[in-house]
Amino acid sequence: MNGLLRPAGDRWVAGVCSAIARRFGWSVGLVRLLTVVSVLFLGLSLWVYIVLWILIPSGH
Repeated sequence: MNGLLRPAGDRWVAGVCSAIARRFGWSVGLVRLLTVVSVLFLGLSLWVYIVLWILIPSGH
């Protein structure tokens, strides 16, 4: 498995969803959809997204 790296070219906001999708071999669209749904209905996951944005290194 690959490590978590936020790709430089496949970002909408910060590349967190793309990094998670690549790490686990999932569809980027599915991860983005799940993120948006969880932010809208749970709220707390927005903070998780921001923390991951800070913690996951950016790939070049």
